[in-house]
Amino acid sequence: MAQRVAVADGGNKKTTRVRVAVRLRPYMSKHDEKSEGPCVRGLDSQSLEIINWRNATESVKYQFDSFHGEETTQQEVFLTSVKPILSHVLNGQNASVFAYGPTGAGKTHTMLGSPEQPGVIPQAVREVFHLVKGKKEDEGWDYSIGMSYLEIYNEKVLDLLSPGSQDLPIREDKDKNILIPGLTHTTISSFSDFDKHFIPASLNRTTASTKLNQRSSRSHAILLIKVVRTRRTFPHRQQTGKLYLVDLAGSEDNRRTGNQGIRLKESGAINLSLFTLSKVVDSLNSGTAIRVPYRDSKLTRLLQDSLGGSAHSVMITNIAPEYKYYFDTFTALNFAAKSKLIVNKPFTRETVAVPMLPVKRARDELEGRGPDADPQRKRPKEEKRSGQEDASSANCNSLAAPSVMDRLIALEKLMMSCQGKDRSSVLNDVAQSRKEIQELKEKQREFESKALLLSRLAGEGSSGKHESDFKNSTAPLQKKQSNTLRSIRQQAVVQPLQVSQLQPQQQLITVKKQSVCVKKKPSNQFEPPDGKENMSESSWESKLDNSVLEQSRKKILHILNSGSIKELKGLQQIGDKKAKLILGWRELHGNFTELEDLVRVEGMTEKRFSSFMKANILSALGK
Repeated sequence: MAQRVAVADGGNKKTTRVRVAVRLRPYMSKHDEKSEGPCVRGLDSQSLEIINWRNATESVKYQFDSFHGEETTQQEVFLTSVKPILSHVLNGQNASVFAYGPTGAGKTHTMLGSPEQPGVIPQAVREVFHLVKGKKEDEGWDYSIGMSYLEIYNEKVLDLLSPGSQDLPIREDKDKNILIPGLTHTTISSFSDFDKHFIPASLNRTTASTKLNQRSSRSHAILLIKVVRTRRTFPHRQQTGKLYLVDLAGSEDNRRTGNQGIRLKESGAINLSLFTLSKVVDSLNSGTAIRVPYRDSKLTRLLQDSLGGSAHSVMITNIAPEYKYYFDTFTALNFAAKSKLIVNKPFTRETVAVPMLPVKRARDELEGRGPDADPQRKRPKEEKRSGQEDASSANCNSLAAPSVMDRLIALEKLMMSCQGKDRSSVLNDVAQSRKEIQELKEKQREFESKALLLSRLAGEGSSGKHESDFKNSTAPLQKKQSNTLRSIRQQAVVQPLQVSQLQPQQQLITVKKQSVCVKKKPSNQFEPPDGKENMSESSWESKLDNSVLEQSRKKILHILNSGSIKELKGLQQIGDKKAKLILGWRELHGNFTELEDLVRVEGMTEKRFSSFMKANILSALGK
């Protein structure tokens, strides 16, 4: 079993601008408008102009990423403006397409279309399935596609796949992802499967008739297509990409639409959300705003990732050519011109599987007792701790300790951050670190040689009497020792060695005899013979045979590279958490090439490593 840890791939993070396309609806001529003609006309595939309302002899020119004239087909709009961003969804990134414009300008036709002329939504979903099919044949990934569909009506979030649902809340997780708890998410395996769910859900959307539009959208509709791909080989990396397809309700002038009663309330909610959308765009473009007002509207809250977020965004601005739409068209073009200045920062959303290791460790195993040991011998503290371990193991059989998970996540992020560096800079960092380690080792050897010299000076005047005579004779002479000899004696003290609880009692007594206090004594006092009893803490390694030392190091390295968590915990100074960190490091980086690589594990400093080596090598010699 494994637990997934989220990792945002920031090594190849790039910025991208919101792409803006403008589509001009065909002119719907009437007898009283023939003499006026259109107020907008296209200049080329990217530019258009609109008559200046202040001076009819002048025009205002605009340039966008693409301009689709009256004769442009649904297929051309999709291929030019939408298809280029769909491949990002299969690589764990987000993409967003939304239609904007006044009511009656053709937004719903652009997004939905008809069976004869399918719009952006059906064509985009069909293309996603086509891309997934091509990827499955070439790469070692498994793909899963799901859909959700909702509308924002009178500032309420309603689930179109579950018409009886109530107003749904909008939440944000710790990674700044927008979530809607309770929203229906349906897995789809083909385009026909998508059609089976989407068509009935579209009929649930709120529409009504106004003077300007026989079927006017009274809500903002958002279709979410989620693509999750999982690596077939370990560690089973998983990438999640989302595609937002948004059909916005149009801004309305109630004097021309004739809205009353419920229609007037709907119009007020629509215009307020679109006004907040305009404020968000102005705030993003100013670059000085302390707070972007995403939370002022449900619409802007859901579009937070599309505008100034991490999505590859395309806005299709729909406009009408008639003079009666002049100010709506002029406002929509100005909004589109501001929107194309917004910069997003897409990145890949990826999770990595982390091995789930057992937390519980039996106390009988720690204390060397068998399963038949008397349970009554447990102390109260042991019983309490055992109960806590049982409760912990019942709640989770994985890496549940927050500190361990935090360290693994930090290690994973460190590994991902190193991928963005070039090889030369990484090698330079490694060389610099090795140089610093070598300098520290040289200083340590110099200190050890000085300590050895002081210990020899302290033992020059000692004699060969019995140890009991030594204890009896040193008491009256301690008052006569000088300050210099006291300092030498303090430096020559050897700290007791750490002994595993699994060692027999007899072995424990033998090892403790190595803890000796060396003093400068009169000539008639006993001097211990050279050997383990005179071994100082700083020179213990130099007293060992090189072949024995090398054999012990190889044995420890073998346990670090191939040992289970139980075998790792058998080493001195390696507890449960440290063993799990070693396993996690080994899972990510492979085997340890040398023992010094252990300092790269989280929490293992140079000082702890030195203590670890001494404890394990001397413990092995005592066996």
